Amino acid sequence: MASSKFKASFKIKRLRTIFIIYWFLLAYIIAALVWWFIALMQQNNILTEYKLLQLHDNAVIDQQKINKIQQDKKRKTAQYIGEGVTFLLLIITGAVFIFRVVRRQFKQSQQQENFMMAITHELKTPIAVTKLNLETLQKHKLPMEQQQRLITNTLQEADRLNDLCNNMLLASQIEAGGYQVTDEQIDLTTLVYECAQDFIIRFPQRTIDTNLQQDIYFTGDRLLLQIAVNNLLDNAIKYSPRESNVTVDLKNENTTIMLSVKDEGKGIADKEKEKVFDKFYRTGNMHTKGAKGTGLGLYLTKKIVQQHNGNIIVTTNQPKGCNFVISFKEN
Repeated sequence: MASSKFKASFKIKRLRTIFIIYWFLLAYIIAALVWWFIALMQQNNILTEYKLLQLHDNAVIDQQKINKIQQDKKRKTAQYIGEGVTFLLLIITGAVFIFRVVRRQFKQSQQQENFMMAITHELKTPIAVTKLNLETLQKHKLPMEQQQRLITNTLQEADRLNDLCNNMLLASQIEAGGYQVTDEQIDLTTLVYECAQDFIIRFPQRTIDTNLQQDIYFTGDRLLLQIAVNNLLDNAIKYSPRESNVTVDLKNENTTIMLSVKDEGKGIADKEKEKVFDKFYRTGNMHTKGAKGTGLGLYLTKKIVQQHNGNIIVTTNQPKGCNFVISFKEN
């Protein structure tokens, strides 16, 4: 832990040093451009004055030549201003572009690093729990009730590991364009009900209420839709207290199918409601940072919904918590 904090601190200091150098060089380039602009303007003024002095030395002053010298001065001034503004805009545009690219790359690097740390924990924990439970069953003659409890816990960890692997593999396939979406007529009511029942069995201590309108059919990919619903249920359970309720609603309103999964957790700040669907993103409060997860579930859910020409949003569940709403046009 101390080593990780030291590495994180070192990266922050290194990044700060890089940005200080970057802004210093940018300021130096702009200052040099301004200096050359001032020097050229002064040179233009000196040359104009020199030419006018030469004319005044003559006995006869040619007004046309004076006008021509003044026009040349104005033309040079406009040229220097135009070139200066053009170079300044190019420098600023390039600087902003480079800054945004570097910042985005750093952000992605941070997210990937956090993802690798999370995925390591997410993979090791169910394996360690499963191994411990099996070793306990092997070494000790336990009462049947304790055996069943250990077996149930092991199955839950296996399901968790299976969901994690599915999310990782599916996210990679979708991004690479390697997953072929299948279209079949699906009883969406039954699909959502089965997903909810699966979580009720896996988490008997949690209360999951279902309000499902009957006979709602939708054409889509059964596996993808099942994963999307499971991800929303898993998210609601992870980020809400054990004693709170999770509510699943499904209804058809004016040819629009609405699926809603509500929890009574800490909720999501308004500024983060769009970011939660980004890859590897996890909300920043202490409650959510301590929860299990990799930042792939909601990202994958949004991808699945988009592939079915739907939309997903997150709103605040009154009086507290989150409400994730998926909407599909009836097909």
